[in-house]
Amino acid sequence: MKNNSVKRTDTPSANTPTSKVWAWIQKNISTLLMLIVLAVLLISPEAKTFVLRQLIATGLFNAKIETPYTEESRAHPNADFGFSDEKGNQMHTSDLRGKVVFINFWASWCPPCRAEFPSIQILYNRFKDDKEVVFLSLNEDSDFATGKAYLEKENFSFPMYRSTSNIPSEVYSGVLPTTLVLDKAGRIRLHHTGFANYASENFISQLQALMEE
Repeated sequence: MKNNSVKRTDTPSANTPTSKVWAWIQKNISTLLMLIVLAVLLISPEAKTFVLRQLIATGLFNAKIETPYTEESRAHPNADFGFSDEKGNQMHTSDLRGKVVFINFWASWCPPCRAEFPSIQILYNRFKDDKEVVFLSLNEDSDFATGKAYLEKENFSFPMYRSTSNIPSEVYSGVLPTTLVLDKAGRIRLHHTGFANYASENFISQLQALMEE
């Protein structure tokens, strides 16, 4: 007697939808991985920060004070602005004449800002006891407490401030991060938008040179 029973198999046919999808995935695995990485970078500020810090570590983004002083580079009479510390004490950049001023505009939600913070901390540690230089870390979060909480969480110790008056576009146009260095006369000697490394020995030497002018 013939056995007419059909043997069952769990192996999907090459023409089933599942097999076609699996074949497509295998063929496009590199593209899929790249899309996943891009999605993570778009969604996660921490992932963006990590990638940008690796780029900074290459040395390709070292900051340079390249602007020599000329008559044309004198500070605009409207370039000064007011700011306050976390206790509400009001100050003004014009009060800092005679000192080199390092200014950094940032926000806690900004991955490029986060990426350059370790280098700013190193720079701050190098000069925090030097009376010839002042560090103005100007937070642009909508809530002052949010910025302060971020600095404490990441163990960044440089003091935080907020602007209290209109800032001239020559100084800050809304792009984060924005970093400036003013010489002792209040002239802008560095104006940089985007992330950078401020802890290189070359930049430190250039800052020291300004302090000696």
